[in-house]
Amino acid sequence: MRDENDDYPKLWQEIKKGFTRRIGGRGSPWQSRYWEHTIRNDADLQAHCDYIHFNPVKHGYVERASDWPHSSIHRYIERGDLPADWGTNDDFEGRFGEPIR
Repeated sequence: MRDENDDYPKLWQEIKKGFTRRIGGRGSPWQSRYWEHTIRNDADLQAHCDYIHFNPVKHGYVERASDWPHSSIHRYIERGDLPADWGTNDDFEGRFGEPIR
């Protein structure tokens, strides 16, 4: 038996609506093109982590992913899973479907 909390997209929709109502009149802080995605395997998880880690580079905030201080990439580097110079424009030009600035 499913209850209403099993409907993940609907749950997020309600959370986002409630938050937007609470900040009132400032426009929506949410990205309009959200979609649910269930991680399928280790390779899919790694691809999504790469995308998240690379976003500050893609948007021109930093030169390499590890330069962004708020990233979980630092844990990956500390564990030895990624080199400190991972994630530059040269590494991922066009890989994530949006042009790099």
